[in-house]
Amino acid sequence: MTAVISDLQTAPRPARAMTYEQLLEKVRYEGAYPTRERAEQAVRLVVSGLGRQLTGEERVELAARLPHEAARVLTEQVPDVQPLSGWALVKDLAGRAGAPLATTRWDTGSVLSAIAALAGPELLTRILNQLPAGYALLFGRAELTQAA
Repeated sequence: MTAVISDLQTAPRPARAMTYEQLLEKVRYEGAYPTRERAEQAVRLVVSGLGRQLTGEERVELAARLPHEAARVLTEQVPDVQPLSGWALVKDLAGRAGAPLATTRWDTGSVLSAIAALAGPELLTRILNQLPAGYALLFGRAELTQAA
């Protein structure tokens, strides 16, 4: 719990571009969820999963750009020792939610594309450089690889 408090207290707190309610409405609209509650379930599931993957300055900076409620969900998670690939994250989230893979993939993309907008291109590039393969598409970016 100390890490959670530390992450939230030491993160620079710029003016938030979006409230938590606005984030939920964005996810609800872009994910075509029938209710705000369903959008919130997706946000909590995916943000907690991302919180188990991110470390370092990228984690702190992203928390500073998220609405406070989402930042808490992110920073309450203890990062995994070995980060999961993008597909492994989707499978892990599906198992935790007891949901089909296709539904969880949709949830993950809907939430992470909204988070990408809050992060901005520079921070998102740094986040993607930190994470294993398979996250770019989840964040709504093309995943480019160099030819061997």
